[in-house]
Amino acid sequence: MKDLTQGSIAKHLVHMATPIAIGMIVQTLYYLVDLYFVAKLGKNALAGVSAAGNLAFLIIALTQILNVGCVALISQAVGKKQQEQANLVFNQSLLVALSAGVVVVIFGYWFSRLYLSSISDNPATVEDGLTYMLWFMPNLALQFVLVAMGAGLRGTGIVKPTMIVQLLSLVVNILLAPVLIAGWGTGYPMGVAGAGLASTIAALFAVILMWFYFHKLEKYVSFERKLFKPNFKICRKILAIGFPSGGEFILMFIYMAVIYWAIKGFGPVAQAGFGLGSRIMQSIFVPALAIAFALPALIGQNYGAQIGVRVKQSFIHAVIMISSLMAVLSLMCILYPEALLGAFTEEKEVIQVAALFLSIVAINFVPAGLVFTCSGIFQGIGNTWPSLISAASRISLFALPAVWLAGKPDFEIIQLWYLSVATVFIQAAISLWMVKHELKNKLVFET
Repeated sequence: MKDLTQGSIAKHLVHMATPIAIGMIVQTLYYLVDLYFVAKLGKNALAGVSAAGNLAFLIIALTQILNVGCVALISQAVGKKQQEQANLVFNQSLLVALSAGVVVVIFGYWFSRLYLSSISDNPATVEDGLTYMLWFMPNLALQFVLVAMGAGLRGTGIVKPTMIVQLLSLVVNILLAPVLIAGWGTGYPMGVAGAGLASTIAALFAVILMWFYFHKLEKYVSFERKLFKPNFKICRKILAIGFPSGGEFILMFIYMAVIYWAIKGFGPVAQAGFGLGSRIMQSIFVPALAIAFALPALIGQNYGAQIGVRVKQSFIHAVIMISSLMAVLSLMCILYPEALLGAFTEEKEVIQVAALFLSIVAINFVPAGLVFTCSGIFQGIGNTWPSLISAASRISLFALPAVWLAGKPDFEIIQLWYLSVATVFIQAAISLWMVKHELKNKLVFET
């Protein structure tokens, strides 16, 4: 356990964010490695896997519910020096994770075709997406267990073991991807199915390593059979805190789905370009997101210990650090978008669509960073509903005009990108206003 109620706030953020960033880069590389080899299979395969990847976003939304609820409750228990309570929360989160994994596999296989058919008119794109999801779905189910164990550690201020496990699992995925996708050394290329299978095997490897770590080395929170039975009060708390944050990801899934639907008339080139551009954007967000993900544990421990001044200082430090990073990333995407895309595909039309997307949406990177920071504050305090409200406002302001624009005869894709930029600025303003209101109401223990 690491005490975050003392010492330099900036150092705590950097210390925690560094391994989180490495872990996130590893997770991102999972997708980029698959994307690299899948892109060699053609635009239909790239469009199918990209669209299926958005469906994975819906599952990630559910893992985020578990992640946020677990980190908030455990970090607050640590701040109050209540180890037994922290361990109870951890074991209940594992129980929820196992149950959710089973449900996700069943639902995912049933829902995949319906979703992919609704956002693409190209049969080849739909079939490639379905094939990928068939082999990738077990990976998504395993993510619940990985998230529960990682969140348990992060709530206590420990992040390095999770990073190491993710790094090792990436090595497994990188080794398997060319073998399974392209048939290197076997002469039996599985195509998009191999991409999904490689990720699933790597995720299983990660679960085994994390389980070994908890069984042999972790002492503050650990698996205890007597605590591994349903405690509905704790489960409800985990889900109640985490649900709004999961709702944010669900809204992001809707946002992506609306775009895929709106541009389907432009064919697989447009969908492949958007899929590639959005995946690259998510990848370069990693440094800023890592700081935002480190923030809830820092906020939670100080809030639990009733040190309000450190809660406020943590927010200010995070705003400065994240905004600075996002400003640099924004300039990079505005000035050199093609340089980020050429390694994945040689199809000029796909690169052109992706580059236009990146160069325009880069305008909203700084306000997006402010949204990430505000979300970290809400998670640490244990009230994530403001995050959901701000996300819902953005999606509402985007989705309805997007549907209207798509129905016009002079509709152009670029209109969607500018609409997206405008709505992120509005979301940032709403989030900042709600942070000010939340801190004023919640830090009442200060005199």
